[in-house]
Amino acid sequence: MKNISGIAQLILRLALGIGFLMPVMDRIGLIGPYGSHGVSWGDWKHFVSYTHTLVPFASGSITNIMALLATIGEGVFAVCLIVGFKIKEAAFGAGILTMVFGLFMAIFLNIRAPFDYPVFVFTGGALLLSGIDNYKWSVDNYIQNRS
Repeated sequence: MKNISGIAQLILRLALGIGFLMPVMDRIGLIGPYGSHGVSWGDWKHFVSYTHTLVPFASGSITNIMALLATIGEGVFAVCLIVGFKIKEAAFGAGILTMVFGLFMAIFLNIRAPFDYPVFVFTGGALLLSGIDNYKWSVDNYIQNRS
């Protein structure tokens, strides 16, 4: 039972990391073209259009910047969580990003939207992960043990 927390945090790290990586791959077209089964956006243009529905008060250029920042953030969080580097910081950033995303979905789409997808589950999981002090099976753990 003692090792279960190490396994649980590893599974949570990988699930969150892959959960961030897949949408990034979708919006740059690596999952398939727009309209394909299981594809939400399929390309950058459709993702920016979706981003604009979440921030309808922003201009086109601001929407593009917000979409780019979200994508970079999700990509960085994904890689950091998967390899286990700067987990505490990546998890906290991921928690804040998904909380903002979920709130914007609730306000500008409908209250049910963030619950149709596990947006707040990502938020809670990421914030819980950010509160752990020791991450087994990670680059962080390796660096900590070398010090």
